[in-house]
Amino acid sequence: MSKKYFAWFLILALALPIVLTACGTPATEPPPEPPPPTEAPAAPEPTESPPEPDVDPSGQTVSFWHVWGTGTTGEGLTAIVDEFNATNEWGITVEAVDQGRYRDLEDAMNAAIQSGDVPNIVVGYTNALDTWYSVDVMADMNDFINDEYWGLSEAEVADFYEGTWNNGVNADGARVGFPHGQSSNVLFYNHTWAQELGFANPPTTKAEFIEQACAAAAANTADDDPDNDGMGGLVLYTGASNVASWVFAFGGDFYDEAGTGYDFTQPAVQEVAEFWKGLWDEGCAFSTESYPNPEFATRKALFTMSSTAGYTYQVSAFEDEGAADDTWGFIAFPGVGDGAINAYAQNSAIVLSNPEQELASWLFLRWFTSPETMAKWVEASAYHPTRASTVDLLDDYIAANPLWAEGIALGPLGVAEPGWSSWGSVRRDVGDTFSAILQGDVADIPGLLTELNAAAAEALEETS
Repeated sequence: MSKKYFAWFLILALALPIVLTACGTPATEPPPEPPPPTEAPAAPEPTESPPEPDVDPSGQTVSFWHVWGTGTTGEGLTAIVDEFNATNEWGITVEAVDQGRYRDLEDAMNAAIQSGDVPNIVVGYTNALDTWYSVDVMADMNDFINDEYWGLSEAEVADFYEGTWNNGVNADGARVGFPHGQSSNVLFYNHTWAQELGFANPPTTKAEFIEQACAAAAANTADDDPDNDGMGGLVLYTGASNVASWVFAFGGDFYDEAGTGYDFTQPAVQEVAEFWKGLWDEGCAFSTESYPNPEFATRKALFTMSSTAGYTYQVSAFEDEGAADDTWGFIAFPGVGDGAINAYAQNSAIVLSNPEQELASWLFLRWFTSPETMAKWVEASAYHPTRASTVDLLDDYIAANPLWAEGIALGPLGVAEPGWSSWGSVRRDVGDTFSAILQGDVADIPGLLTELNAAAAEALEETS
């Protein structure tokens, strides 16, 4: 190439980028200046971990007094306790001991307090637990719930139903009971037999209840089976929970006008006493020596009074040979408006002993009331759960047990028994008084209720 052509080629090469830029072709942007150097970010402040516990529960053995016998519920409890014993990381051993009914357990606990041979965990109604707390036998479980290392989170506490959660707290704010289940005292009602007797619907008033109970008793008297004579209506057990259920249904309670004492002479209590006495005298109510599950399953009773937790026992009774193939369910106690049920929580409590055993007891209760374990307990006991998240684990149980859902539906009609520590004594007097009412004359009722008032006032004064 000549020098002339080379010069023109060089000029053209140098001018071409300028022409292209002027025609709109983007030029390459120079790289941005690097940002000025900054200080290295400060290291995050270390979060404080809960202090290491100063109590070691390893290897502890704790006794657990309960009221769930050897049936389906007892077997379920045994399986739960066995699982805890086999899987807990501390090697804690829980020994479950059945003490009969709640009344039997309270007697046993009172005797144990005198002897000093108390259990580590005990179940009970709030009034009984509060009584034992007042004599420095029970622990305030707030100390465990609020413990930074062993306690419950805010979310876990919020998972408990508020009403049930508050049930175990006494007037001073101490947590004397930790809720492991809840149930309601309701009427068990045989729909099939009632319809055969001519009643399309369950009773909603006292008069309708009397009519149906007496019709069932008359039908059994008139049939060819002498074994059911004197039966058929209501199985009448005079426990305070049954008395309370009817008093609530009739629009009353057990408190005086000031709400600071008892009043068993109020109209609703008098009405229940006369109502029961009438059923008894007319042969429309009868008693049984034990739980009336067989009688209800064989049409020897149209109505029984029972906790919804008795559902599993009643189902088993209907599976026995000779049981009727009937449809039955839960209904409210009829009376004023939609009636009422007696709602109550089941609580466990920790007995004072030593720090190691008390902590071991708490760790079992914490595990026992976890959603997963509570779901197993519901399936064994038919108690309703005390934690909302447990319901999400019970889809299959709910589908298989629609009666269980009936019990939940009656919840808005629930009224609670007194939670005062004196109620443990008073409720026994209530049962004894109503037993005397059934065996006495109608004219004796006002005097017996007045005597009950006096006994209740004395019990209240002793525990104040």
